Amino acid sequence: MAGTGGGAAGALAAVGLRVWNSAAQRPVDAGALICTVAASVIIVVNAIFLQSGVHPAPFFANPSVPTPTHRATAASSGPAVANPAAPSPVRMIDMAPARPSPGARTVRRNDPIGDLIGAAPAPAATASVAGPARIAAVQRALSEYGYGQLRLSGTLDEPTSTAIQKFEADRKLPVTGRLSDRMLSELSAMTGRPIP
Repeated sequence: MAGTGGGAAGALAAVGLRVWNSAAQRPVDAGALICTVAASVIIVVNAIFLQSGVHPAPFFANPSVPTPTHRATAASSGPAVANPAAPSPVRMIDMAPARPSPGARTVRRNDPIGDLIGAAPAPAATASVAGPARIAAVQRALSEYGYGQLRLSGTLDEPTSTAIQKFEADRKLPVTGRLSDRMLSELSAMTGRPIP
């Protein structure tokens, strides 16, 4: 019996000696392997033992911890009693985008990164965008908000184009000096009323 204990210890010592010799010959690889194993152990220990509360996708299901299945609403939650020992309730949030009503105008929000990624250059003023009544409404709105004393002519003249350029620069839009759907939606958002 004493010989088998010494044989196992000798085999373990031989394996340890081979690992040490391999690490001594390639110290960078051995250091990288040690760091990788240590980081993996830290991640697994953190994920399994050091996180408190319910996890969105737990590794091991725990049937003793109920998961919340109802949606908390402001109307159903009455006055709460503070209990420091009890965990705070989880509130589910519906992330679906709100659908606009059929007759509502959508106003584009200021999103410079989105504009760089997916926006096409603003088209030149076309008949569908710039009729005389619409140009006059834009001239009126720009005059009211301090972008120059514009004459309500209904034509896209030089003073109107200059006022549109100032407006586009203030709103960080592409400076074109022409009417575009994007410029009109920004002007509608600023005035609080739709441009006819």
